[in-house]
Amino acid sequence: MTMVAGTVNLSNRALVHITGEDAEKFLQAVITTNLDKLGPDELKPGALLAPQGKILFDFLVSRIENGLRFDMPASIASDFIKRMTLYRLRAKAEITQLPESLVSVCWQNDSVPSQDDSIKRDSRFPQELNVLRIYGRADGTSDESAWIRLRAEYGIAEGEADFAYNDVFPHDVNFDQTGGVTFPKGCFVGQEVVSRMQHRGTARRRVLVAKAQSALPAMGTPVKVGEREIGTLGSSADGLGLALVRIDRVKDALDSGTPIMAGDSAITLSLPPHVGFGFPETDTGNA
Repeated sequence: MTMVAGTVNLSNRALVHITGEDAEKFLQAVITTNLDKLGPDELKPGALLAPQGKILFDFLVSRIENGLRFDMPASIASDFIKRMTLYRLRAKAEITQLPESLVSVCWQNDSVPSQDDSIKRDSRFPQELNVLRIYGRADGTSDESAWIRLRAEYGIAEGEADFAYNDVFPHDVNFDQTGGVTFPKGCFVGQEVVSRMQHRGTARRRVLVAKAQSALPAMGTPVKVGEREIGTLGSSADGLGLALVRIDRVKDALDSGTPIMAGDSAITLSLPPHVGFGFPETDTGNA
């Protein structure tokens, strides 16, 4: 599918700035993103994990003068600030939520200037799409359907919209595929558990692309094969969405020709483009 150009004003986002001479050093030891690999003109996904390895907060991080900008759902910002304040300890860093959070996103739009510190390329998407995050401006339509469809086509999951906090590991929501977790960088909270999953290849849940002939059911609707629940739907628009599912169960259904259902809708599930994982060759066992 070829996506047409779009510009969307995103609502319900919060922006948190963490600045100061020790900001990057303390963050590099805590969050999943490798800040050493974060370019000045891009943003990367990331998360703060529980010690058990599950995602407590997800965000998009980019560089600002003397620090970093964290772009996240508004509902988690205050708890994120509290948690980061605990981890800061004696580090010389200031943590501030901006009073106004204007965030827009555009793609395949050649009219947007590239040399502007308020504009960052979203590295979760292929570079040729030129997906840009624009801060400080409320550009475009407030209808987020086109943005949801773009995320869905590329398997880009976000917290609240597609998964519940403290319920998923980074691998489950493809953060290992999009630069949201980087293993060579060393320390981050929850690293031991997540690195074990990486080395053993034990991720059985993944975010896949979900399609239906008509509108998909609501977010959180169980995805079933027969009477067995294999996952849940995330956000969707116009019959295209995301689903967090057991890929071994999906493979069994595909091999046997058993319909995959979400509510009363028959759906198809497919791997997002450009991912480095596939369906398992054999059943990996029961949950």
